[in-house]
This record gives sequence, C-alpha cells and structure tokens, in this order.
Amino acid sequence: MITPQEFARRRRDLMAMMSANSIAILTAAPERVRSRDTYFPYRQDSDFQYLCGFPEPEAVMVLLPKRPQGEFILFCRERDRSREIWDGYRAGPEGAREGYGADDAFPITDIDDILPGLLEGRDRVYYALGRNRSFDGQLLDWIEGIRARARTGAVAPDEFVDLDHLLHEMRLFKSAKELSLMRKAGAISARAHCRAMQAARPGMYEYQLQAEIEHAFATEGARHPAYGSIVGGGDNACVLHYVENGAQLQDDKLVLIDAGCEYQHYAADITRTFPVNGRFSGPQKALYEVVLEAQRAAIEAVRAGNHWDEPHKATVRVITAGLVELGLLKGDVEELIAKGAYTDFYMHRAGHWLGMDVHDVGDYKVDGQWRLLEPGMVMTVEPGIYVAPDNRKVANKWRGIGIRIEDDVAITRKGTEVLTGEVPKTIADIEHLMAS
Repeated sequence: MITPQEFARRRRDLMAMMSANSIAILTAAPERVRSRDTYFPYRQDSDFQYLCGFPEPEAVMVLLPKRPQGEFILFCRERDRSREIWDGYRAGPEGAREGYGADDAFPITDIDDILPGLLEGRDRVYYALGRNRSFDGQLLDWIEGIRARARTGAVAPDEFVDLDHLLHEMRLFKSAKELSLMRKAGAISARAHCRAMQAARPGMYEYQLQAEIEHAFATEGARHPAYGSIVGGGDNACVLHYVENGAQLQDDKLVLIDAGCEYQHYAADITRTFPVNGRFSGPQKALYEVVLEAQRAAIEAVRAGNHWDEPHKATVRVITAGLVELGLLKGDVEELIAKGAYTDFYMHRAGHWLGMDVHDVGDYKVDGQWRLLEPGMVMTVEPGIYVAPDNRKVANKWRGIGIRIEDDVAITRKGTEVLTGEVPKTIADIEHLMAS
C-alpha cells in the first residue's frame, strides 16, 4: 500500500510547484445515491486519494505552502457514535491528524468559519472549478465575502488556477510503489481472465462469465472492478462499450471480455477474445491473427522517446494491410490509411493512460504535438477489428466478428514491461488453456 511518507512527498512536490502565497483546495468525492435511500459503494476521488489517502466523504483538503502553523489542513466529519453504529467508523479530526498526516484538522461543520480566513490575503487559488458545483458556489461566496470587507483591509485572492494541470502531470508518472500495485492489479486480472476462459461453455450467459471473473478479483483482495465489466458474445463484441451482459453464449461464436480489477485504488484493464467452444473457426482465426500482430507491433513501439501516436500508427498499418490481404478492404494500403478506410472496422485509438483511473489523467499532447513517452508512464495497448453484423460490403463469414486484445504496458528505463502478460493471447495458448 502507499505509505504515509509517499503521500507526504506528493504533497510536498505539489506545493513546491505552487506559487508563493497561494492556496490549494480539493474536495472529497460525494456519495452517490443508488436508489432512494441506498448508496453505491463509496470510492474516494482519485486526486484526493493521491494526496492523502483519506477514505471518507464530506471532506475538504487545504494545502498552504510554507505556512508556519501547518501546510496540510483537513476538514472532515466528526466522530459520531450513533452514526458509526449504522454507517461505520469515522476518523474524525483527531484521526485525520494521527492517521493521515494532517498538520491540523477541523470538523467539516466549521468550514464556513475557518476557510475564509485561510483564503484571505492569498494571491492565488489552485482549484478544479466545475467538478463540484455545490462547493464552487461556497468558494465563490467566501471570496465575495472577503471582497465585501475590502474597506477594512481584507484582501481576496485575485487569481484562480486549474489545479489539474499540476496534479495530473504528477499522476502521469508512476512511482516504484505505484508500479508495484499496478503489477498486482494486472496479475489478479490476468488470472481472472484465465478463469473465465476455462469456465466458458456454450449455453452460458454473459453475466455468468462476468460473475466468474469478478469472483476471481475479490478472492485475491481486489474487491471491485476498475470499470463496468464488458462480456460480449457474438455480435455483442462489435459494441465497444457493451455492458448489458445478458445474452446467451453461442457454440460457434467468439466472446470478448474487457475487464480489470482495482487493487488499492490502482486499475488494470485487459481484453481477451476467445471462442465459446474452445476452438477458433477459420475466419475467426484469420482476423484474430491480424489483431494480435497489430498489438505486437504497437507494444514494440511503446518506447521512451517515441511519441504517443506511434503505437497507434503501428496498429493502423498492420490492420489495414491485414484487411486488404483478407479481402475486407480493397486498394493500396497507403491510400486506404490516408482515407481512413480502416475506421469502418477499427474506430478507436490503440490505447490510453492507465493508473488510479482506468482512463487515467495526463495530457496526450503538449503544445499541440503528441507528447514523447517517458519512463514511469503506463498505457494500454488495445487494437481491435469489429465487423458489424449488418455490413453488406463483406462476405457473410466475416459478419458479427468482434476482436480486441488489450494489455497494460509500463514504460521503463530499460524498455517496456507488460503488466498483464500472465493471460494467454496466442490462438494455440488460448485453445490449450480452454481444453485443459
């Protein structure tokens, strides 16, 4: 797990980038109603979690660089025995100081009395406007209240800066401990995919495979998926974000599973596509080999010094050439790429950043140019081919085949590390595992 020392280092690093006489404010994630008076399981906002690890809602973090009385202040719920009997333990201000490194902590109910005084006299406020509309209004009201006292000498901040710019750049580069947690998430998720391959049978329902994979997550300590698991059999594999997971698996069809666990707030993201009955048909095998070759080419292009777009370009070239060779596209490969003809079959990019969020933070371009890959970054590599079931431009044997192969790749000083390599992806290895 992330240690108190690492949380403290992150706060120090952020405050070192803030201007003098400034203040940063972050709010905890709100609780979300599931139905009437019940709530979804609570998950802390990733930025808030990244800086302090405090796991409760109704909390506000304040960072004040070089403030002699303390730089890290936390507002949180007070201890309340009657509520704790119903809803669980609360740290309270004392627990925030002792367990989470706050220099000072106050009840959240006192925020109106204390935070305006911390804002007064500051030149700049670092804050993510628009993410928490309710708190936005509170913050602006406090600042207006300070301005209303200008004749008494009160000075309000005169500049807002988006905190995301600094904080998300920090989160893009993973520490050794973060990479260790992501390896664990990747390994748990890989074993869960293997379990699903071995469990799959014609006649099962998609949600039964979902249950197999999420049971495997929880068994190894990853209590929640990192995102809604996708289990798409047959034609459903051609729906990129299919989450209904309610159809019955057919004997001669493929099933695409896109699922990853969240382990100690770090995500894995794996996709595998395999035959429900354990044996690829000829057309399935032909398209699968193209996608696998595209993924291998992309992983080879994931290197420090290459730009973000190079792995995607590698997949486009391989997939376009493969579709021409199989007769799904006709024409010169270079011309087809220039026209974007491949997007009828491959309509998404080859990957995204990965970290605390499955679609993690961090800019993909810097000054209008694709950024260079650097050690510490983690990304997915996930090319695919999807032949719509109603595509009348291709032979019937190809229709309704959807294939995606996805792994998580860390960029290191020595090259790359595939964090999810335990789950098989060659045709021979998949068929062997399913037969066993």
